[in-house]
Amino acid sequence: MTDGQRASTGAKRRKRSYRDSSLGDRIFDICNHTFLVCLMIVTLYPFVNTLAVSFNDAADSLKGGVYVWPRDWTLENYTYVFNEATILGATVISVLRTVIGTVATVFFSAMVAYTISRQEYVLRKFVSIAFILTMYFSGGLIPTFLLVRDLGLINSFWVYIWPGLIGVFNLIVIRSFIEGLPESVIESARIDGAGEFRTFISIVLPLCVPVLATVALFTAVYQWNSWFDVFLYNSSKVELSTLQYELQKILQNSNATASRTAADAFASSGNGSSNKVTPLSIRATMTIVAAVPIILVYPFLQKYVVKGMMVGGVKG
Repeated sequence: MTDGQRASTGAKRRKRSYRDSSLGDRIFDICNHTFLVCLMIVTLYPFVNTLAVSFNDAADSLKGGVYVWPRDWTLENYTYVFNEATILGATVISVLRTVIGTVATVFFSAMVAYTISRQEYVLRKFVSIAFILTMYFSGGLIPTFLLVRDLGLINSFWVYIWPGLIGVFNLIVIRSFIEGLPESVIESARIDGAGEFRTFISIVLPLCVPVLATVALFTAVYQWNSWFDVFLYNSSKVELSTLQYELQKILQNSNATASRTAADAFASSGNGSSNKVTPLSIRATMTIVAAVPIILVYPFLQKYVVKGMMVGGVKG
């Protein structure tokens, strides 16, 4: 039977099954599909609206009424954002931070998770409790800043990596997943003469791809969107600034000048030649610029994310 014949047979079976279903089942299906469509619209509308505002003339957007389609198309908002001299360098730093930070966090978190998942490790409970306590109690902003300073990480790229190298939540999720793996697989590796590190690299890591992809996505989103640590530790070094921090400065500058240019923006909107930007248009443009990389990456990790969250949650 060809693929076309199989598809035709499957479609006929679905139609027959739908005809044979009861009235209650049909009503449920209609209500279920209606609810899901409404949920999709509610979920997508904020992003579509933000995209429309980012491509709409800034002065025209102040009038309101821009919903899902730009009323006055323009690229002025994006031109204003990307004309900043520091944007290109900040984007490179953000990409490096996201890639290096994600790989390092996933690898070392998985290594620690594997260690405390071993029954033969006598300090596993003590170490686990010590990690979990950090989720409820922290030293605070000032002690953290003093520690980072004493470690010599101020005005350094590695301040983006080392302080958050081990995420406790990620650690718990990975440990729960590892504890659900068949112990016989690990025992067989040991019988073949593999040490702990070789077992971790060759056996455990390949089996943990779903949960590692989940943790990688969460970590990448955090690293990509983070800007406050740049403000605290590297605000004096422009070459270490990130894209999010530079976008934040652009937004602050637009807010500072909004009161002086609002009247001019309204006045110039009538002749169709406005080159003004507003905080509203800048916020929309920044949102799109910051979200697009994550949106492009997520489809490739979606199947792993769903599987990793389900299995990790059940085993936890």
